[in-house]
Amino acid sequence: MASQPPYIPGSTRGAHGLAPRAQRTRRSELLVWWREIDRTLLFLVLALMAVGAVAVTAASPASARRLSTESEHLSDLHFLYLHLRFQFLGLIAMFGAAMLPRELARRAGVLLGGAMMVGLVLVLVPHVGVSVKGARRWLNLGISLQPSEFLKPAFAITLAWILSWRLRDPRLPVMAICTAIMGVVAVLLMAQPDFGSTVLFGGVWFVMMLLAGLPLRRVAMAGGAGVVGVALAYMFYANARNRIDSFLSGGTAFDQVDLASRTLLGGGWTGTGLWLGTRKMGLPEAHTDYIFSVIGEEFGLIACAIVIVLYLAIVLRVLIRLVEEEDLFSMLAATGLVAQIGGQAFINILVNLRLFPSKGMTLPLISYGGSSTIALCLGVGFLLALTRRNPYLARDPFAAGSYPAGTAPREDA
Repeated sequence: MASQPPYIPGSTRGAHGLAPRAQRTRRSELLVWWREIDRTLLFLVLALMAVGAVAVTAASPASARRLSTESEHLSDLHFLYLHLRFQFLGLIAMFGAAMLPRELARRAGVLLGGAMMVGLVLVLVPHVGVSVKGARRWLNLGISLQPSEFLKPAFAITLAWILSWRLRDPRLPVMAICTAIMGVVAVLLMAQPDFGSTVLFGGVWFVMMLLAGLPLRRVAMAGGAGVVGVALAYMFYANARNRIDSFLSGGTAFDQVDLASRTLLGGGWTGTGLWLGTRKMGLPEAHTDYIFSVIGEEFGLIACAIVIVLYLAIVLRVLIRLVEEEDLFSMLAATGLVAQIGGQAFINILVNLRLFPSKGMTLPLISYGGSSTIALCLGVGFLLALTRRNPYLARDPFAAGSYPAGTAPREDA
């Protein structure tokens, strides 16, 4: 019988031979995953979440005192404690999704999209959907769940999956199918009503359709349909009409957007310091929709610029990562996911700068939120899964799914 090699402390070999195969396999899988994921993107996202924890710390007293009553007094850090719990759940969702192979990530996204479409329908059912401030956007399933937030990452993955069918048969009407899905989503969202999310979903749809090769004539038609949609919302949706009128007229001292703008500029370049801001105390939704203004007052415009740079860095990092992507589905899905995050941040910041009508939209990965925080982290997890790449494999320019310039299959106009 051959003798066992001597046991070396600290080695992967145990005192009685090799380490269990399962342990070695799991460790090797984690090492491979760590080498393949975009660690730069992960660190940028974690940096934004850290900024969010500090920002909610600053904004929590304003919202807690505003919502406190004689019978229920909320601690100044009430929303921070809740936010940290949601961030913890979000990190679990993020790393869980990031470890999925691309195929499983695609299946999970499509199944989630189907489930959340059903959720959008159930939201409108009496005694099932929960109405808050005149909008029916939540399901009460023991916990409050907002289907539209979880539909955001699933929407991009589902559209990318459908658009990728063109590789199998260029004659499939994939763009018509995606347009029909967008129409159904828009109808269900406006029935809640949720004009802001409808605009965001429409933007993601438009970006993905352009990337998939939407003919210029249809680009013009889509732009015209968007203008018509805004006009119809203005005529038949009172909340949208009031917000647009307020924006075009310049607002008053009592408008939320005007209060947010003055709060944002109240701290100057360097800010008043943590918990030293005073304008935030009169700001509604300081911990959610207008948290960017709280950052401006207490940490200064320089801190606001750093936040903007972080968002730009995330978008650019994903786009740079996709330059060498060979898989059509992964390219489309990752673009849609980062367009959703970047677009939502862009709209929220413009609202706080009084450059866009109020949308009731949170600042991604920074604002307080339950469904919003967890869903955004889940979307980042899908993004990390889809952009995984073996660093030791060079790109094959003749791989299936990549087309020379001008030869990609197109639909007939």
